[in-house]
Amino acid sequence: MAGLDRRPLVFPCFMPCGRCRERCLARGVPHRKKCPMSVRQDLRNVAIVAHVDHGKTTLVDAMLWEAGAFGARATEETTGERVMDSGELEREKGITILAKNTAVHYSGPSAADAGCPEGIVINVIDTPGHADFGGEVERGLEMVDGVVLLVDASEGPLPQTRFVLRKALAKKLPLIVVVNKVDRSDARISAVVDETYDLFMDLLDDDASDALDFPIVYASAKAGRASLNQPADSEMPDSPNLEPLFETILEHVPAPSYEEGATLQAHVTNLDASPYLGRLALCRVVAGELKRGQQVAWCRHDGSVQNVKLTELLVTEALERVPAESAGPGDIVAIAGIPEITIGETLSDPNDPKPLPLIYVDEPSISMTIGINTSPLAGRSGKHLTARLVKARLEQELIGNVSIRVKPTDRPDTWEVQGRGELQLAVLVEMMRREGFELTVGKPQVVTKVIDGKVHEPIERLTVDAPEEFVGVTTQLMGLRRGRMEQMVNHGTGWVRMEFLVPARGLIGFRTEFLTETRGTGIMNHVAEGYEPWAGDFRTRPTSSLVADRTGVVTSYALFNLQERGTLFVGPGAEVYEGMIVGENPRPEDMDVNPTKEINQFQERSEIQTSIIIQVNTVKIFQGMNGSIYPINPRMGQLIFLVVATICNWNIGITRCRCQENLFRFAIHCHNDIDIRTRN
Repeated sequence: MAGLDRRPLVFPCFMPCGRCRERCLARGVPHRKKCPMSVRQDLRNVAIVAHVDHGKTTLVDAMLWEAGAFGARATEETTGERVMDSGELEREKGITILAKNTAVHYSGPSAADAGCPEGIVINVIDTPGHADFGGEVERGLEMVDGVVLLVDASEGPLPQTRFVLRKALAKKLPLIVVVNKVDRSDARISAVVDETYDLFMDLLDDDASDALDFPIVYASAKAGRASLNQPADSEMPDSPNLEPLFETILEHVPAPSYEEGATLQAHVTNLDASPYLGRLALCRVVAGELKRGQQVAWCRHDGSVQNVKLTELLVTEALERVPAESAGPGDIVAIAGIPEITIGETLSDPNDPKPLPLIYVDEPSISMTIGINTSPLAGRSGKHLTARLVKARLEQELIGNVSIRVKPTDRPDTWEVQGRGELQLAVLVEMMRREGFELTVGKPQVVTKVIDGKVHEPIERLTVDAPEEFVGVTTQLMGLRRGRMEQMVNHGTGWVRMEFLVPARGLIGFRTEFLTETRGTGIMNHVAEGYEPWAGDFRTRPTSSLVADRTGVVTSYALFNLQERGTLFVGPGAEVYEGMIVGENPRPEDMDVNPTKEINQFQERSEIQTSIIIQVNTVKIFQGMNGSIYPINPRMGQLIFLVVATICNWNIGITRCRCQENLFRFAIHCHNDIDIRTRN
């Protein structure tokens, strides 16, 4: 096995390895006794989790730069910022949507201290920060042996921090806390560390107090610096690089352990695609050895086992996948050759197949209907118009997204799509739109459950940061949505943090109203909390719709007149049909509007009084057949000029005409749709 260190090592069995734990229990040995296992010292698997915008992707980017993954001549202009955000939507929105893995080849001083002077491969899983993409986080935790938890030095722990920490503690993974952005002007490092300890105390069981002994690293990911010593607020760490972070990872994240001669077990945790190899399955090799061209047992979801052959084996080096001959325990590899493989399935030994447990994620809480475009404008902007294509695309999304559910409806051309939140469903619709699908999307609704004969609805834990003057209006908005305040903290900086438990349906459309009432200063975050009995009906939208009363193309002139009526959803040049919703009316009744009104050219044309003097030599205008010259007077000249203007279709008029020294002058006025130049 290439690069595999088979030196036996003794370590507590509760740290990385479930097989070791099972062996101890089978032998009757206490769970925390130390067991001899083989360990790969040249490998570490770690996931970086945090709340949104706390610096996960930036930290991975800094680790790749320090490890020399981009070459000596690479610059930020050639590689771009946050190279892990490779998707088009990710770069546009500035967020991580899909969990991705990369390999950092670290060869610093800490690698030599760990007994690997040639270097250590650190497989890093970059996870999303939004709660709507929590399924990506849960899937990423299945691939690692340790977790790096980032906390903003100013904002502190937020709802998604609680969510990912709860998942990490449930899997008994060792944790490293990184207090990021210590150089912020509003940093409060000591208070954030205390809040992090309080969060651990809230989530830990009484018998798991050992998890409080986590190391703390103080970092500025954007500057590429980290330190084990706490700096003063708003100051940089005392270390010039990320060496303290690498040292902490190698020390506290256990190396992958394995049992000699164990049966092959590789767990499929993610999917990808290649234009040459087809579907790629990303696997974590739990035990045994995986080789290119090997015959393996494919343990499927339904319990069946099928023998297949692996056509290709790829390992990750920095941001690229390169072919490899074999992979050992702990390796994260991509395999090709099984076109129908899905997440959660297992590759094992054909002679002794041993499937691993399936990956289970939290249930979805929000649903909306997606169907084909049935409007009069169907077929004008997309290329995928049929129900068969839409259904195939939704089924394809089910393969790689474990947190999505698709259910049929009463109509054959419409399906109910369930997800974690509005953002996840909005991203799915936007991706399908860019792929050429024309869709009809229904309004979001909550997914209810019947528990003990009663209807239960999903509950969200909402955290709101707002200035002190908006505390009253925020509380009022939450009261209308049946929200219960759990906690309110005033940091003494003019900002107040409020924590609510609110039904998920109360947050539908809440963000826009909240930002309006707080004048754009409020910050809100939420995460799923569970289910509670139905809270009753309540009206969250005191508004209605602006409805187009005719078919046509939207004009800027019409929108200029309609902007006082409400919030518009369409722009100039967009095509609308009769009955289409084009905006939001702040009043409770619907309003019919005409967004296609055009300018009346005769009434609205701006007339410009133009002082253009046309000089005509009276001597050269008329010449008789006998050669005699007939001078003309101003009236005759005015008549001739009008005849010429009529023939040339000039939209002009004459305001005055006078004669002076065989010349007569016309002062004319014209409209803005004609250009008249001075003529002699």
